[in-house]
Amino acid sequence: MKIGNLNIGKVVLAPLAGYTNKVYRMIAKEMGADLVFSEMISAKGLLYDNERTWVYTDIDPNEHPIALQLFGSEEEEMYKAAMLLSNKTKTDIIDINMGCPVHKVLKQNSGANLLKDLQKVYTITRAVVSGSSVPVTVKIRAGLSHEQINCQEVAKMIEKAGASAITIHGRTKTDLYRGHVNLDYIKMVKQAVNIPVIANGDIKSAQDALEMLKYTKADAVMIGRGTLGNPWLIKEVAQTLKGEEFIPPTKKERLKMMLYHLNELIKL
Repeated sequence: MKIGNLNIGKVVLAPLAGYTNKVYRMIAKEMGADLVFSEMISAKGLLYDNERTWVYTDIDPNEHPIALQLFGSEEEEMYKAAMLLSNKTKTDIIDINMGCPVHKVLKQNSGANLLKDLQKVYTITRAVVSGSSVPVTVKIRAGLSHEQINCQEVAKMIEKAGASAITIHGRTKTDLYRGHVNLDYIKMVKQAVNIPVIANGDIKSAQDALEMLKYTKADAVMIGRGTLGNPWLIKEVAQTLKGEEFIPPTKKERLKMMLYHLNELIKL
């Protein structure tokens, strides 16, 4: 998969608010993740020079390639925030969040609420592309609800605006994380655009990843909640895709990783 000038493999760690800090991303890299994403970063927070917001932009030299994920609802703010991330951080990619279904993000007209307005999808993507010196990607959901599936139209607008790749979570805004991911929605996005498509949702085993890639023809898989408490899932998927045998961790190895994770989080 090629995102801008970056050659990326097929296994991607999802952005997870409260989890994918620098420590967890480094563990994911150790497990074989080809690309990692930061937690959500507020465009407003960057523009107000909020110290807590800037903490999310801290990148370890061993994390590359990495994407910093931006959220916001105003074109001018997103443009300026993209410029800041490009100029003041070492990020390889800027990702726009158009998929978060959580209330505190939606009430700011950000996240999945952006899917309501195709023109807004275009103008915000275009603003970030214009402000960024690195490739821009966008993470979306299938639509607002199962009666309002518009992921193909959204994806076309994102491509038209100059984004380099799209991640599609195969649920709607109203689904939150209930039920099951719908692979047909992911397949629809892959068929609609020529830029790379990353498939996301419900990957809990290597078999899930293989089936998702085979059915949707997506370019890569993004793994999120399935890694919580089990970062070896990344290794299992990565090795299986390469045709290598995956050996599950022993209890001793799990304990060692838990202690490492805890101690590094305390340092952070």
